[in-house]
Amino acid sequence: MSTSDKAGNTGDKVKGKVKEGLGKAVGNERLEAEGRADQVESDAKQAGEKAKDAVRDLLKD
Repeated sequence: MSTSDKAGNTGDKVKGKVKEGLGKAVGNERLEAEGRADQVESDAKQAGEKAKDAVRDLLKD
């Protein structure tokens, strides 16, 4: 997985945490839910990238 993909996924996760925290702070359930959704999406992207890496490693051998 490229460094830019890792950084992008990490950035998305941080963005989600900020949204969730802000939503909690101001009592906005929708913003809080969007933040959680952003985090789940980031985790899914990260898992996909790791799966690609695993397949690439298997095919090298």
